[in-house]
Amino acid sequence: MESTQPAEDLILTQLPPASELGDPEDPGEEAADGSDTVVLSLFPCTPEPVNPEPDASVSSPQAGNSLKHSTTLTNRQRGNEVSALPATLDSLSIHQLAAQGELDQLKEHLRKGDNLINKPDERGFTPLIWASAFGEIETVRFLLEWGADPHILAKERESALSLASTGGYTDIVGLLLERDVDINIYDWNGGTPLLYAVRGNHVKCVEALLARGADLTTEADSGYTPMDLAVALGYRKVQQVIENHILKLFQSNLVHADPE
Repeated sequence: MESTQPAEDLILTQLPPASELGDPEDPGEEAADGSDTVVLSLFPCTPEPVNPEPDASVSSPQAGNSLKHSTTLTNRQRGNEVSALPATLDSLSIHQLAAQGELDQLKEHLRKGDNLINKPDERGFTPLIWASAFGEIETVRFLLEWGADPHILAKERESALSLASTGGYTDIVGLLLERDVDINIYDWNGGTPLLYAVRGNHVKCVEALLARGADLTTEADSGYTPMDLAVALGYRKVQQVIENHILKLFQSNLVHADPE
């Protein structure tokens, strides 16, 4: 957990507000492994250890990330040979199944009734938002094909795009942007997908968002732009990506301004 910051700096709990992302159906209960609440902040602080870019095909989150799989299927998640029993899978909600990437059971749930595809939980998170937050790309693709609405915002204006950007899931970010979601959507703390990608030191995700027109001038409520965060946290590769993008924009403007 990060050290305490001045009161005037706003702290963002990206998933979900005031709680670690654990069980989709029980946001207030402490995680079964006894871990503390983890927060992400949109202001400079001591940089976290740099982690490699996440593979979109791997569902487990990175160390130091606030995103964490539900502890319902603890055996499989901890690498033990014994997985969850079918009865346990059958007891999971549609939101838990989406977060875990259990496609077979998810499909069965969706066939049971109408309006389940965009059903919100008590936080306002839909199955698509949960799948995007945990990097479950096949589940995201399936839900989108079945008509899941990628524009839905949760109660604190969390979006599938912002949470995928938080985890650095570049392929999921691309899928969502193909559905014309707002690339500059902001949440309760003024955070945008680009700000969260920078904060997580997700270089490829930052590149993808900038290539699609993400706004570099947007400030979080703490007053920091994407470049401010990159500089303050010492994320040199992210800084270089942003600087190169600014240079390209400058050169493009010069070409268009130069009469022939």
